[in-house]
Amino acid sequence: MALTELPLFPLSSVLFPGGTLGLRIFEPRYLDLVKRCGRSGGGFGICLILEGREAGVPAIPAALGTEAVIVDFAMTDDGLLGLTVQGRRRFHVERTRVKDDGLIVADVRWLDDETPQPLRPEHGLLSTLLARILDKAGVEHEGIGKGALADAGFVGWRLAEWLPLTSQERQWLLQVECPHERLQQLVERLPDFQDE
Repeated sequence: MALTELPLFPLSSVLFPGGTLGLRIFEPRYLDLVKRCGRSGGGFGICLILEGREAGVPAIPAALGTEAVIVDFAMTDDGLLGLTVQGRRRFHVERTRVKDDGLIVADVRWLDDETPQPLRPEHGLLSTLLARILDKAGVEHEGIGKGALADAGFVGWRLAEWLPLTSQERQWLLQVECPHERLQQLVERLPDFQDE
């Protein structure tokens, strides 16, 4: 399978397919990256940092991440460039190199998109939980067990974003190939969230 060159933006958070994330851009390497993406309409990869920090010396990223596409931008109150990005396809990093400006560029293999699959009965509670979370956040939806809330992949990705998980737990869920297995992992964690 052919590899694609993709610039990486290592972060201490995880972006999921279909999810959104706000970024504040101030380092020259990432300002240049945003300009290139704006001209080409292309995206970049977001990977969880395994070692290092978001700013300064290039960090060591996880081998599995999500393509990010810029959907909005504005200047923040402190004069920085603020971006809203949306997650698209997942990818696996095959090899990386660091450019002179410190930008990490990877050769990636795209992972197959998940086909929509109906929720299994044992995961129906998760549709209810997600509907309640979305209601509290003021996000419209079609109702429990309807539309996107009946799709195993959508429910799993959105709960992985909204539940109080660690970045490492989110990364692990990003790496799970089967949406039903992802939901089962979340079901098993539900007792841990009862006091929250």
